[in-house]
Amino acid sequence: MEKNELMQIAYDRDADVLYLSVGEPRRAISREIGDDILLRLDPDTGSIIGVTILNLSTRPNLKALPVMIDLQAVPA
Repeated sequence: MEKNELMQIAYDRDADVLYLSVGEPRRAISREIGDDILLRLDPDTGSIIGVTILNLSTRPNLKALPVMIDLQAVPA
């Protein structure tokens, strides 16, 4: 990720999904790394381009946000 890339955050209330994207949202492959947490990867480079959190409003404790994700521990 380059330093000049901004992170975009979007919440879809109808689908109850939070999207975090590095740079402009784009095509990705997803890998589930936790309970309803998907890591979005560039299909060509394998670099991390975002995170998707499903069923955000059903999380046991929204006060526990932000969600901490150890990206070093994610298998390649």
